[in-house]
Amino acid sequence: MSDRSFLDWPFFEASHRVLSQRLEAWCAASLKEGDHGNVDAACRARVGRLGAGGWLAHSSPNPAERAARHDVRTLALIRETLARHDALADFAFAMQGLGAGPIALFGTEAQRRAWLPHTRTGAAIAAFALSEPASGSDVASIATRARRDGAHYILDGEKTWISNGGIADLHVVFARTGAAGAKGLSAFIVPAATPGFLVAERIAVIAPHPLARLRFESCRLPADALIGAEGDGFRIAMATLDVFRATVGAAALGLARRALELSFSRAASRQLFGAPMSELQMVQGHLADMAVEVDAAALLVYRAAWARDAGAARITREAAMAKLYATEAAQRVIDAAVQLHGGDGVRTGHPVEALYREIRALRIYEGASDVQKVVIARQALAAAAHGS
Repeated sequence: MSDRSFLDWPFFEASHRVLSQRLEAWCAASLKEGDHGNVDAACRARVGRLGAGGWLAHSSPNPAERAARHDVRTLALIRETLARHDALADFAFAMQGLGAGPIALFGTEAQRRAWLPHTRTGAAIAAFALSEPASGSDVASIATRARRDGAHYILDGEKTWISNGGIADLHVVFARTGAAGAKGLSAFIVPAATPGFLVAERIAVIAPHPLARLRFESCRLPADALIGAEGDGFRIAMATLDVFRATVGAAALGLARRALELSFSRAASRQLFGAPMSELQMVQGHLADMAVEVDAAALLVYRAAWARDAGAARITREAAMAKLYATEAAQRVIDAAVQLHGGDGVRTGHPVEALYREIRALRIYEGASDVQKVVIARQALAAAAHGS
């Protein structure tokens, strides 16, 4: 088991420590690492297990409690722990939260009651449909359009790199209802069975996850599919990402912790030149660097989560720092783990090789590392200009 002493940090409350212990025991009993097979079926199965275990209840607030908020420290702890045990389980949990996030944060009471009980139990799988072929991080350039037609909206356009694409029961889709730019965007709930909604292409990537390109062809939605008001889409997307971006760093942290655990075990058990690898100073240097990277990432991730839970309206800078550093650090930690494992580190099916494939996407999705640097710089420049 991973060292959990960091839970003694003042970021956490007693409830977080209890949750962490319960989740560790559940993961050990319920998750079989690498048991992916058919990725769609494996992802559905993990959603079902997470729902049955009660863990998806943490992915969004209880719809019966309108004032309830996401507990971001809980989200981060769950993602870190799941990722350390099984990356696909983390993916399944995270996408339930991200896909339902706009409804939880901005939906009407009717929308919340219609969908959140199902996403919180795993009865419905959710997707967050933001990216397009020509607009990934540049959200303001979204081209998918939704035009009003009496009591309906007609949706036309395309989305791509959509997580849970092909298996989701509901999609929160961002489309243009107004003029060019961020203020012309709106958000809609699109059930998978809606006529005019098509899964145009399934996308295979190096770490198997259900991804797809989606197409909307005269897709007719009732007016009450709109989340918030027309023109709220950019604000809804950014607020949702603010909640979940730091948890991407938490998932990376979980992958890095697993890599460090495997490296300590390798160094202690592997014999080189008549002694354990762990006695070689160069190996000790690698392990020390890895341990520092893990702790530094944890501090940034849980600072961002604590700031949000403490009442900060926006944690844009903190979340961007956590996401940037934790994902980049995890890449370095996992790369060092591959090196320490030698030939085994690149053998297909080895846990370290799987970690190497899993970490790469985290440096891209929900805002690539270069985009996070721009966000951080702009926030820092604005603070400097105001003397804060």
